[in-house]
Amino acid sequence: MSTEDAGKLFSGNLMKPPLLTRTLGTTGLRSLATWVMWATLGLGSSGPAVAADAAPIRMVSTRMHGVRVDDPYRYMENVRDPQVRDWLVSQGEAARGVLDQIDVRERLLKRLEAVSLATGDQIGSLVRMPGDRLYYLKRERGERQFKLRMRTGIQGQEQLLVDPEAISARTGVPHAINYFVPSWDGQHIAYGMSAGGSEDASLYILQVATGQLVGTPIPRVQQGLVHWLPDSRSLTFNQLKTPVAGEPATEVYLDSQVLWLMVGQAQSAAIPVFGPTVTRALGLSRLDVGEVFFSPDSRWMLARTTDTTLPEGFLFVAPAADLGKPDLVWRKIAGPPDQIHQAALRGDDLYLRTPQGAPRNRVLRLDLNMPTLASATVVAVAPPDEVLERFSLNQDALIAEMRQGTQIRLRRFTGKDPTGTLLPTEFAGASRLHGDPSHAYTDVLFTLSGWTEGPRTFRWDGQQLTDTGLRPRIVAAGLPEITVTELLAPSHDGTLVPMTVLHRKGLVLDGKNPTLLRGYGAYGYSETAYYSPETLVWIEQGGVMVHANVRGSGVYGRDWYQAGFKTTKSNTWKDGIACARALIAQGYASPQTLAISGGSAGGIFAGRAITAAPELFAAAIIQVGMLDAIRSEESANGITNISEFGTVKHPLEFAALLEMSTYHQIQDGVAYPAVMLVHGMNDPRVDVWNSGKVAARLQVANKSTKPTLLRLDLQAGHGMGSTATQRRSETADGFAFLLWQMGRANRRN
Repeated sequence: MSTEDAGKLFSGNLMKPPLLTRTLGTTGLRSLATWVMWATLGLGSSGPAVAADAAPIRMVSTRMHGVRVDDPYRYMENVRDPQVRDWLVSQGEAARGVLDQIDVRERLLKRLEAVSLATGDQIGSLVRMPGDRLYYLKRERGERQFKLRMRTGIQGQEQLLVDPEAISARTGVPHAINYFVPSWDGQHIAYGMSAGGSEDASLYILQVATGQLVGTPIPRVQQGLVHWLPDSRSLTFNQLKTPVAGEPATEVYLDSQVLWLMVGQAQSAAIPVFGPTVTRALGLSRLDVGEVFFSPDSRWMLARTTDTTLPEGFLFVAPAADLGKPDLVWRKIAGPPDQIHQAALRGDDLYLRTPQGAPRNRVLRLDLNMPTLASATVVAVAPPDEVLERFSLNQDALIAEMRQGTQIRLRRFTGKDPTGTLLPTEFAGASRLHGDPSHAYTDVLFTLSGWTEGPRTFRWDGQQLTDTGLRPRIVAAGLPEITVTELLAPSHDGTLVPMTVLHRKGLVLDGKNPTLLRGYGAYGYSETAYYSPETLVWIEQGGVMVHANVRGSGVYGRDWYQAGFKTTKSNTWKDGIACARALIAQGYASPQTLAISGGSAGGIFAGRAITAAPELFAAAIIQVGMLDAIRSEESANGITNISEFGTVKHPLEFAALLEMSTYHQIQDGVAYPAVMLVHGMNDPRVDVWNSGKVAARLQVANKSTKPTLLRLDLQAGHGMGSTATQRRSETADGFAFLLWQMGRANRRN
């Protein structure tokens, strides 16, 4: 089970760097413009200037589909070059020097610590196995990192299984659990762990009774595509190929293999059973990343592929007893055109979620004795005002998460009524199912969280809803009463874009409120109700927090998602600009008090909003952002994202990529808002040079005296492995930076 998505604003993909003590590099002549920029950072204060080297320009110009594309900082893509690394580190030093001098920063950090501690223990990725065994990740109040734990029954005694903090203490490098998969019989648990935010996980197998590892860690098992066979004596896993010195970065995710290993055997004994270089006759591409999975109540096994980005891929079935046999025959069920987004196995039935025939999704049931999609029957379909996002199977039903805006309810389907029955909830919010992969139970466990209500785990037994007490109700003293408002902003083409606005009750709409607009708009990922101590602290400062479900999200289903996809991607940031204008028009903010934020693919949302309409924003924070869309597919993870954003090899997609590339849309002599770019040196998803190139370009091009900071963390990546301390420090930096740029804070002398 993967860790819960922690990519919320200032809580998941942001982290504080270690103290940087290296001297400034000698990567080029110090530019007068850069000196002036740093000298004016105080915005009127008399504090000392903080200087940083300007990056040298080494222009590379190419002609693509008849268009000249200039790239003055192409050399930064070689982050192993000592001069490039020195420049990045010097930028981190300069940013640290500025942020540490903002007078509210330490007060914000202490307040964030207090409110976070008041929320108690944090629990994620809970899964229930036979025998009422519960496995989950838990970060106790005051701890830095999530640890793997288990108990028998909700009220059972907790057992610590894996403690990454113990390894961090020995090595001095942060470690994190990426995923875990318990065996059906409870004797072993497989888990992945990585260091320094790299997400380069190795696979470990733990004997639960003794707490001892079985065998040695298996490297390059980055994703949680790990599955136990029904007898719990062996497992399958996907392993990336061994890297070859000098090969291009785009080779990393190509030609991966699914291997089968008996518990206790050496890694060298693992048998390749599936993948583009193993099952060549199946017609897989080099980018098809596969998994082979099982169910303890089924005689079948399923092989499934994705490109790690889009969920649709190939799906094959075979008898589980044939695994490893030379005459094994995989029978194809679906290919990418069939758009299968989720598959689950129970007995002889295969359940498939797809948008085909239902843009807001439906679930089909297929009898594996006759495995042709044409014979599948509909067992669940989303009503017109809901989106069926995920489902889980228990002993006698299918339970689905149904989205309405930022809220998620649960529906139970038994095959008698394809519209299902809504489960009760105690308050409005987002319900998330906890898995029952063995289909051992008829009751349902789920966690419910809302904008103003902390997460609580409930049990529904078909008759009654009960709070399990696994997560006590959060009652944090001294926090403001929150008002939640749903707004619609008319976009450039008349489309109404939904956004959720959170602020202190009784807020005066005079345009003077520090307002932060955040969005993502990619992969069909939607802004969802969640309880955030960070948001509460922002509101406590008089701030307004806004979550926009721009096109590219899945808030209204597949059509909404594909309206911000590849050649329609411009709708994503144009929707963001429309939301900004609506917030200003309605008095929530003004251009002097409005900021925008986006992370990862949300860097397109935020980066293009400030380059297309810089006059609307006082500041922006872009976390681990995809900012150079033209060069993205030359990176390891960029090649996997061609299916989401497009390729420069296609003329129309190239034009869209050029338009969505923040780096290439920065113009000389334009007054841009203040910008803080956040990145980790070990980011495997979006390379750090994206932020480096944009920082360098803005520092030269920006006509205004507002700063561009590059906040660099040498022991972090995309945010998934960040500790609680890193995240709170990052939040304090971000909030302090915004309040400073909005005139609510000062730099000390």
